[in-house]
Amino acid sequence: MRETPEELNELQTLLDASLARSTSHLRSIINSERSLTAEQLTQVLTGMCTLALATVTAKGEPRISGVDGHFLHGKWHFGTARGAAKARHLAVRSAVSAAHMRGEDLGVFTHGTVEILNPQDGEPAEDWPDLLAYFKGFYGEDSFDWDNDIVYYRLHPHWMTVYAPDIAKLTATSRS
Repeated sequence: MRETPEELNELQTLLDASLARSTSHLRSIINSERSLTAEQLTQVLTGMCTLALATVTAKGEPRISGVDGHFLHGKWHFGTARGAAKARHLAVRSAVSAAHMRGEDLGVFTHGTVEILNPQDGEPAEDWPDLLAYFKGFYGEDSFDWDNDIVYYRLHPHWMTVYAPDIAKLTATSRS
């Protein structure tokens, strides 16, 4: 777990507020008995988690694709090729939705905006050196031309909810 107590508090506040302002239909499916706390979520979302990421084209058409998601410091981080369609979309429209699902055991649904962590013609995010070290450790130092080929993003969520119908099973699996 990489989250500070402040990051866990921020994530818990987001989870609580998101569920509170959700529709009654969603709250009939996701409630305190079928969800995770911020701390439980950070224990479950370790390593690489495949995300279905939705962006929007210039014509306002939705597009969905898969990305490697890493849940670090209470937020999703992901990368793509600088020339990918999603990178072009995100360069001008930063709104995204992301979903991570593990069968019927877990669903994490997020809406927000992205920040480019390593812009090609600008200053990187303050924490980019630490994040880059993490990604190089995960994928391998020589997997990419890290400066030119790959662009990384941090998703700043304004809404996030978690569906976990069997919390005991899910958290026991993440500890093994």
